[in-house]
Amino acid sequence: MVEQLNLRNKRICVTGGSGFLGSFVQNALKNRGADEIFIPAHQEYNLIDLNDVRRLLADAKPDVVIHLAASVGGIGANMAHPADYFYDNLMMGVQLIHESCAYPKFTPIPFREDDLWNGYPEETNAPYGLAKKMLLVQSQAYRRQYGFNSIYLLPVNLYGPGDNFSPKSSHVIPALIHKFYEAKLNQVPEVVIWGDGTPTREFIYAGDAAEAIVMATEKYDGEEPVNIGSGMEISIRDLAQLIARLTGYEGKLVYDTSKPNGQPRRALDVSRARDSFGFLAKMDFERGLQNTIAYYIANRDSILQKG
Repeated sequence: MVEQLNLRNKRICVTGGSGFLGSFVQNALKNRGADEIFIPAHQEYNLIDLNDVRRLLADAKPDVVIHLAASVGGIGANMAHPADYFYDNLMMGVQLIHESCAYPKFTPIPFREDDLWNGYPEETNAPYGLAKKMLLVQSQAYRRQYGFNSIYLLPVNLYGPGDNFSPKSSHVIPALIHKFYEAKLNQVPEVVIWGDGTPTREFIYAGDAAEAIVMATEKYDGEEPVNIGSGMEISIRDLAQLIARLTGYEGKLVYDTSKPNGQPRRALDVSRARDSFGFLAKMDFERGLQNTIAYYIANRDSILQKG
């Protein structure tokens, strides 16, 4: 049994801590009494720059690093900028781990952590996925050679208040919320959705994901990767219909089959997180969507200004 890490008296650095997931992680840490949380501003510390990584660690002097910073985007953004996503995510993680010391396209469902290396990642986000996989290899190698206490978590698709709703780079849930709500207001007769609607996805509320990250930080000390998910699988077609209903959109849903579907299915085996540190997602999916829609409506003006 691993002794639980007391976060109350630890200096904790959370890269990406001011972002979508990071804000939830901050709250989860504060709920445990952590009061020395260092959030590096991107403008001050560019984690792609080795000198900035070294300066960050010198300034923060962390006992614990939770690495959330990443270059992310939806299918369209990944297709347009594959080299950027590969380089940025690889360099941020590799240098941070060194200075401190995603799943294949076709694989059994639900995804088990042991299936991580079974085949090449889905093409539209392969550079991003491979960059992230390299951090797992590095984490395990440094643990074995140096005894470096590094754990690797695999969160499924996140959603929740504070998400990125930009049509240029958002993931499917915020993209659909934006499309349907704006179509409702403007009385648009139909909304076009990428793909044929058959792919499935699993989603986890950002607050649940943050709780899992902090629980793992406290209780898990192993080299094996751990899935972080809700255990619920839904097709894009069913998801679109649900979000249309919750936003009050009554027009037609049209599926553009000339656009890529992305990965055919995505659902996780979440038993390792449950067995290793007791995590189970709590947020009801429809209630989580309602919270996210309410956030979009309340912040619509500022969201639209950002584009």
